[in-house]
Amino acid sequence: MKSILITGASSGIGRATAEAFLEQGWHVGLVARRGDRLLEIAKRNKTAMALPVDVTDEAGMKAAFDRFVAQTGRLDALFNNAGTFGPSGSVDEIALDEFDQVINVNVRGMFIAAKLAFTQMKNQKPQGGRIINNGSISAHSPREGSICYTTSKHAITGMTKSLSLDGRPFDVACGQIDIGNARTELIDDLNARALAENPDAELLPMMDVQDAARLILHMAELPLSANVQFMTAMATKMPFVGRG
Repeated sequence: MKSILITGASSGIGRATAEAFLEQGWHVGLVARRGDRLLEIAKRNKTAMALPVDVTDEAGMKAAFDRFVAQTGRLDALFNNAGTFGPSGSVDEIALDEFDQVINVNVRGMFIAAKLAFTQMKNQKPQGGRIINNGSISAHSPREGSICYTTSKHAITGMTKSLSLDGRPFDVACGQIDIGNARTELIDDLNARALAENPDAELLPMMDVQDAARLILHMAELPLSANVQFMTAMATKMPFVGRG
């Protein structure tokens, strides 16, 4: 039975992805701060393990990885997903500590998870595995007032390329999925903010989060001889392609 560890598994894309993998019989390690939500999933699935920890806590993350691998025997995949959008506004409106908080979760937290997964995959026998980073449409094209989030997701694109290159000698594949407007708490919050500012605002077009989860499952199920380096999945009517 294959194994995957998913960060940010308590809600949104992470939770939907965890449920998709569990339905296909994978061992799934559930990482997030909200342990009650993880236990709720684990109680319904014998192959799920709740691992409540903050992704920015290096020692806590190592303990979570070690506990999971001790049960499964190896780590086949990591969905490096945990993240936060942070405050909206232009650069002059953002406090430095608010920027630092987003970078701490979205970059440092994903670095810690990638480091632990890479180390395990490099050293296990048979060698290898797959790291899937959750980027964003913002890794290519920002929306207004998203400088913290956009900066962090551009960094993840660089991380993906470096991991992919450095992992080649060890059969560690790394790819990135850039998801635009999947129906989650994050997008609901962005729509709520828009409506608060303007009751007549046009809501963001959305795709079903289950569609995103199925694409992540597809990436993970590929043999290590094949890799989706970058995938863009978005609501069809998102204004991502075209002239402004």
